[in-house]
Amino acid sequence: MSPRVAQRFSHIERSATFSLRETVQRLRADGVRVVDLGGGEPDFDTPPHISAAAARALSEGRTHYTPSQGLPELLRAVAAKLARDNGVTVDPAEGVVVTPSAKHALFVALTTVLDPGDEVIVPTPAWVSYPAMASLAGARAVPAALRGEDGFRLTRDLLESCVSARTRAVLVNTPGNPTGRVLTRQEAEDVRAFAEHHDLVVISDEIYEKITFDGRAPVSVAALPGAAGRTLTVNGFSKGYAMTGWRLGYLAGPAPLISQALKVQEHTVSCASSFAQYGALAALTGPQDAVRAMTGEYQRRRDAVVAGLNALPGVRCPRPEGAFYAFADIRETGLSSAGFSRWLLTEAGVALAPGTAFGAAGEGHVRLSFAAPAALLEEAVERMAAALPRLRRR
Repeated sequence: MSPRVAQRFSHIERSATFSLRETVQRLRADGVRVVDLGGGEPDFDTPPHISAAAARALSEGRTHYTPSQGLPELLRAVAAKLARDNGVTVDPAEGVVVTPSAKHALFVALTTVLDPGDEVIVPTPAWVSYPAMASLAGARAVPAALRGEDGFRLTRDLLESCVSARTRAVLVNTPGNPTGRVLTRQEAEDVRAFAEHHDLVVISDEIYEKITFDGRAPVSVAALPGAAGRTLTVNGFSKGYAMTGWRLGYLAGPAPLISQALKVQEHTVSCASSFAQYGALAALTGPQDAVRAMTGEYQRRRDAVVAGLNALPGVRCPRPEGAFYAFADIRETGLSSAGFSRWLLTEAGVALAPGTAFGAAGEGHVRLSFAAPAALLEEAVERMAAALPRLRRR
């Protein structure tokens, strides 16, 4: 007899992107050369001054518990960053929690505002873990299905079509994974007005904020008039500063919500890693040249990848406005998202994430990460160009 497990896990799938990574690893172990563009990790090293700050903290013995909320100096740096870069005002003493990853910050936020049976509206296609996190809180993520034909634009009407008596929050991601969309000011204002009208909490996932293209400046919902008192902003260091393995993020918002979120932090992880926090302090207060250089390189890769994809038969790809993903429309190939991804991995040795990993609204698309060296991206497009004519002859 198998041990009993909690029923809340019965309808939660494993992360589709992590499963894809494991498939790629098995193929490589069998000697198959695979170009893996299915993940979402910067291929750059962490900027040296950040690593040096963490190493210095280690050498100086700063390896003990920190306050659960985070190092006071880091809390002040986060608050200063939000005011300077985002126009968001928070009290560093009561409005910020430093978490072991932005992913944990999201889980803390959802756990803080959702009771069993509650609902959170999530525009989709969306990152794979949002619905699972809501389920782990005993709640349900309600998809607000965006349309590729409409440029994955978010509207007030769409949000209104998803609201119910159980709705407690709306979760937005800008720049977005997997679509690369950056919310316009009007879209952000629609989210604010919708949340105010229905007395909802807004959870704004801004982890890709540093990676925007063509001079765009992301709009933080919390910066809009009247929004600060109902908005939890999630951000971190993994994507913009190439610190994925550091597992460090933060949650910022009004004191009444953050005081409750701190309970989740204290009773799950106690605090974020001490020496990693010193590295994060250096990231926020030190030079930003490396961030700008990485974003510039991502934009060059984006331009090359999008041009290459649009030259392929049966593939159309808009230019992403931020993050480091291309979300290509493959409906003209006649295959489903999952079918196309399987076929491409088998026939071309290229791993892309199927659009349905990000919800039903992702059907007909695949996600390609261009957080990879330019030569590898070029090889992937060449392999696809060689394989796709075979598909169209089937």
